[in-house]
Amino acid sequence: MEVFVLLLVVFSLRFAVYPVQSTAGSHAAVHVVYLGHNNGLSPSLTSQSHLQLLSRVFTKQNEAKQAILYSYSCGFSGFAALLNSTQASTLSEIEGVISVFRSRMLELHTTRSWDFMGLNLHMQIEQSSQTHLKFGDDIIVGVLDTGVWPESESFRDDPHYGPIPSSWHGTCVEGDGSFDPATACNRKLIGARYYLAGIESEMGPLNTTGGEEYRSPRDRVGHGTHTASTSVGSVAPNASYFGQLGRGVARGGAPRARLAVYKVCWYRDLTGRCSDADILAAFDDALCDGVHVVSASLGSSPPLMPLFATSTEIGAFHAMQRGVVTVFSAGNDGPDASMVQNVSPWGLTVAASTIDRRFPTVITLGNNASFVGESFLVDDMTRQLVESSSVFNDGTCTFEQLMNRTAAAGKIVLCFGTTGGVSSEGAALAVYAGKGDGVIFADSISRKTSQDNFWPTVHVDLHQGTQILYYIRASRKATVHISRSKTVVGKTPAPAVAYFSSRGPSSITPHILKPDVTAPGVNILAAWPPKSSPTMIPLDERSTHWNFDSGTSMSCPHVSGIAAVIKSVHPTWSPAAIKSALMTTAYMYDDTSDVMLAGGTLKAADAFDVGAGHVDPLRAVDPGLVYDAGPRDHVLFLCALGYTAAQIRQLVLPVPSLNTTCPHGGAIAGDLNYPAIMLPDLGTTVTVKRTVTNVGPNRAAVYRVVVTSPPGAHAVVWPPELAFFPNHGGDTASYYVSVTPTKLSRGRFDFGEIVWSDGFHRVRTPLVVRVTNLPDDGVRAAADDGYYSEAAV
Repeated sequence: MEVFVLLLVVFSLRFAVYPVQSTAGSHAAVHVVYLGHNNGLSPSLTSQSHLQLLSRVFTKQNEAKQAILYSYSCGFSGFAALLNSTQASTLSEIEGVISVFRSRMLELHTTRSWDFMGLNLHMQIEQSSQTHLKFGDDIIVGVLDTGVWPESESFRDDPHYGPIPSSWHGTCVEGDGSFDPATACNRKLIGARYYLAGIESEMGPLNTTGGEEYRSPRDRVGHGTHTASTSVGSVAPNASYFGQLGRGVARGGAPRARLAVYKVCWYRDLTGRCSDADILAAFDDALCDGVHVVSASLGSSPPLMPLFATSTEIGAFHAMQRGVVTVFSAGNDGPDASMVQNVSPWGLTVAASTIDRRFPTVITLGNNASFVGESFLVDDMTRQLVESSSVFNDGTCTFEQLMNRTAAAGKIVLCFGTTGGVSSEGAALAVYAGKGDGVIFADSISRKTSQDNFWPTVHVDLHQGTQILYYIRASRKATVHISRSKTVVGKTPAPAVAYFSSRGPSSITPHILKPDVTAPGVNILAAWPPKSSPTMIPLDERSTHWNFDSGTSMSCPHVSGIAAVIKSVHPTWSPAAIKSALMTTAYMYDDTSDVMLAGGTLKAADAFDVGAGHVDPLRAVDPGLVYDAGPRDHVLFLCALGYTAAQIRQLVLPVPSLNTTCPHGGAIAGDLNYPAIMLPDLGTTVTVKRTVTNVGPNRAAVYRVVVTSPPGAHAVVWPPELAFFPNHGGDTASYYVSVTPTKLSRGRFDFGEIVWSDGFHRVRTPLVVRVTNLPDDGVRAAADDGYYSEAAV
């Protein structure tokens, strides 16, 4: 009876959507008041100014002190406080306040992958002395996530490490779960903090009974340990899933980089939830602690808030100004269009794709017919096989339709994802509730995947599932033998875009291509807390030190690790230059020389699926040319968002001779010197300018262009040749792209590219256009502005 009640709880939390709770017994809620940079003031003076400002909407100063949760006073200026709607509205009207917004709850976007991308361990060992294979020496990566399991092999101290970098100003804090800084932190894991004020103000006190959570940087969910080890984990031999699958050497992309953990997400409703207020506090600390790269695998689904009313975008903006690269996950809301998250041009947004590793699992029916599915089974199984209609009332494999609590006893049940729209995880739990021994789960070929569903589950496509169903119906007593899963590498086309990966175009920044790139994010093996089950389902009592996980949460730390490597090789490069290196060297083809498949569909991938393409770590270290962006570039972008010169002076760090005024004719967001060109409203000929910097070893290089025009448009680049002579003109050169529509269209997107090459480097820039010269009343009128005014929101 207890198990049955627990399953009810699991289903209600796992498969239902609930609104975020507000503060009990009060109309006050957590709000963030954002003020821009801190004008060079000390943190103490900045905090005093915050209290003075907040006191203007309270009758007594001590009430303001009690209301304030965080004062963001180092990396930027702002505060989080408990405010009612009237107080929030009053503060938003005060001069000098950039934005006031309700703190929301964000969610997580939840080995072999590095070999697949070319960073193999043998190369690291044999050539570690070479500059381009430093693998992140002394670069500090800050991970904003669910914390860390410090005892993991991925975070052990290494005698080959030098002292902690002198640029580090952070700390390792004590907390619950036996998190002792003296033993938890070392020369690998150099910092660990946690942030609770925001989430506890919104959702009530943290439940720490029985290890439900830890009031410390210790990881309860597993997600943070997994992402940290993927990004910068030390070399760990003999890693595997329960000693059998994915066996090999685990490591991060920058295994010599240092790790700083900022726990901002907490175990709630069987997942990790993260408060805007806490995230901004972590960004504020991370920027002053001295991190070089920030990795944040979290976000919020559309509708997206304005860029400066979102914790992640504010944090990334100030990180960019301090030379810190911020890498985000794109979200797991694919394959529908325009669901991509974290869309600012100053953040690096990562989609998810597959690697060339599979876990084939042979299914042999009683008539000796066999099929190959995918699973994570570690033992053989021979059982009676039944279809779902013999166990569930309408054939839908859900808890609610279960005939009785022993309906599936001793059987393996064939379930279809197309019947009732059930997920494989939901089907597995429903069969478990009916005492079944396992599931064969059939779904569309575009969605078929393998994942650990707690209860034995083999994934097949609809054709295979239909053949198995015919066998069951033709047999008096159908049986099945399922062999344990194997690990197979290099036998399947890869990469392919993961079906769940969120797609572009951006719903609020249409001139900025998002996502930027794609990276491995399906069935990634990485470190895991042994006290957290691999599925986080309460019924799951298994323990493992290494776990498979999928999501753009997994692809994000891959790129964070690569960014750390690039930063270690090129310490003076700006975040824009590092992003450019990753984008212009990315590729669009799988290992069979076909264009990558866009999972969730049967079409070839395009820029809205993968951005510029799949990251190539080795080529990104030597990209040839980069698109850089300085303070004036971002001033013009802010002008395009609708901000005034006064507001821009608050947002942009003061630089001598920086012009913060907006041009009289207005600015266009698409003119930002971005490594992709987006023209979302092409009604007539448009010309855009781009400037590239030669960072290749040959300073006197000549690059020639090859243009592939998008269907329905004609693109011309001038000049067709860029010559770099350091003594005559320097390392930068500009070119112009003129695009003319050649068809009548109401708004279909088409894709082309601009490729510059010096015979060795290949610098590719996506060109995306939407011809809109057949106006549709109302639609065209709304598009004429070309951009929304964020400052007016």
